[in-house]
Order: sequence, then C-alpha cells, then structure tokens
Amino acid sequence: MTEIVGLDVGGAHLKLARLAADGRLAAVRIVPCALWRGLDRLEAALDELADDIPDDAQVAATMTGELVDLWPDRATGVAAIAGALARRFGAGRLALYAGAEGFLPADHAGERAEAIASANWRATAEALAAEGDAGLMVDIGSTTSDLVPFAQGRVAARGATDAERMALDELVYLGVARTPVMAIAPRLPFAGAWVTPMAEHFATSADVHRLTGDLPEGADLHPAADGGPKTREASARRLLRMVGADLDATTWPQAETLARYLAEAQLRRLHDAAIGLLSRPDAAARTVVGAGVGRFLAKRLAGRLGLGYRDIGKAFADDPALQAPAADCAPAVAVARLFASGSATSRRPHEFD
Repeated sequence: MTEIVGLDVGGAHLKLARLAADGRLAAVRIVPCALWRGLDRLEAALDELADDIPDDAQVAATMTGELVDLWPDRATGVAAIAGALARRFGAGRLALYAGAEGFLPADHAGERAEAIASANWRATAEALAAEGDAGLMVDIGSTTSDLVPFAQGRVAARGATDAERMALDELVYLGVARTPVMAIAPRLPFAGAWVTPMAEHFATSADVHRLTGDLPEGADLHPAADGGPKTREASARRLLRMVGADLDATTWPQAETLARYLAEAQLRRLHDAAIGLLSRPDAAARTVVGAGVGRFLAKRLAGRLGLGYRDIGKAFADDPALQAPAADCAPAVAVARLFASGSATSRRPHEFD
C-alpha cells in the first residue's frame, strides 16, 4: 500500500501521523496551530509538517478546529477546513473522517458537516475497539478530556455531537495546558480562607501541572497567559495572581498548595465523569486506556477507580521511541490506522464515486 498520513486538525494544534507502506507507524508530530487567528495558521502548520507528508501519500483527516470562533457556525468551519486541505493535497488524495459514517470525500463536507465535526475522539475509540477488548478510553489533551467506553468491537458512547457528549460527561472541558484556572474550581484555598478566583485569564492548567512537576515536555506549545516565561517561578506568580497575591518567600508555599489543590480538583471532576459512565448497566470496562499529553492524570484516574491501566502508545506503535508521541497524538494515528484497515466504513478516495 502507499504511505498514509493521518491529520488531526484542532483549534490549537495540528497533529500528524504517517504510516509506512507496511502499515507501521513511521512518524508522529505536533505543531501549534492557533486556528482562531485565521485559516492561514493551518497553512503555516502544514508547511511546518511538509517533510512528513510524501507527495504520493493518501491523507486521512479528522478535525475539531471547526469549533473556533473564526466562523459563524461549525458547518462553515468544516467546509473551510476541508476546502483548505483539498486545495493543499488534491481531492483525490484526501478523505475526511465522519465518525460512524466512515470516510467521505472533501466535496461532501458541506452536506455531512455534523458527522465530520469534532469526530476525532471516535476515531481513537474505534481504533481501540477494533482490538476486541473492553475498556474506557480517557484522552486528556491540552484543552479537553474525552471519556469513551468501548466493548465487543464497537464504540459504546451515547453522544455524538459536542453538546450531547458534554451533557453525558463523555466530553469534559478540562485539559492540562490551556484551561483557564478560573474554570477548574469555583473557590481556592489561600492564606487560611476560601477565595473565589479572579474571573481573569491570568493562569492556566499548564501553570498548575508545571508547578506540581507533572507537565510533560512539549505539552504546552502556546504562550503563557501573560506571555511570560514557562518556569516554575513564573507559574507560581501567575497562580497567585488568581487570588490577588504576589510571589515572595512567604507566598511560594501557598502557590504550591494552590497547584496541588487545582490538580486534585481536575482529577476529581474526571473521576465523577468516569463513575457516571461506569455506572451504566452495559458498562464492561475493566481497564482505562490513557491517551493525550495529560494521560498522567488518566493513570491516576485508573488507580482511583480500581481499574487496570495501559498506555495507548503501546497499541499504536511498535517502536518504543514512537509510543509516547503516538499517545500524545492518538487521533491522528487512529484515523490513519482506520483508513489503512480497509474496513467497510473506511473507504479510499477512488471508492467514493
């Protein structure tokens, strides 16, 4: 087979996975892509990844970038992203992942926008389900967390759209890098009192997990909330600003307390969501499968739930050097694998007509 490139076009990052002709994972990369600033950011990100997109490779793409407020609605965003990819690669090389509908050609983007929009979570869960196991996929990224049950070769999610999935706790809008601190907890412990955090974008979850020592290298690719340095000291300063305080020798321990509390609050929210999913009568999960740059929280979640844990990177890559990047960019790897599998729903471009 020809090489296959999987793309996950997000609103903040562009992720790429390339499968060699023998089907093995050959490359995985992620670059920042501030799509809310303009479609030219996608073009620039594609330029940055061009060396890993062979001219004769088939391209399978999934997206969440249609959500950004560059467009008046998601259908417009889907069409714009699909059009940009089609112009870049040519319609004959491009297939768009449409969830349960499989892959569609780019010229179907307008009429099937709802199926194509924000379907990257399903690609990952579908690739896992194909292994035949049962589990709970927990993909914790920079911005959001996806919790998706799978069993008996199928995705067992009840929601399809973002709105449905949020209502069902299958999509939780908490990530380990870009989430504003004011969205993590309504009150924060500081100086012997509970303080309502300032409703300002002073600090993010990257500051929280940097200060606890858990933030992985490469997980925080966008500027800090204040545009400042990404050091423990700068993160402590930003966190303290959320409660109206400055950093000095006396407040440093309090900044660390804030970070530990916020990390726990985030984990507790994910735990509540997971418990709700596992309480379903048809729940069969005995294992949490962790994905995303925040999967360190997925591993802790598994322990709290009393379930086993495995890293999705080991399922997606034979090469140990590629396993961590594959887990970071799971939807890009998954969409490439699904397209390569030749399943009934994974049609190639020449089969569209």
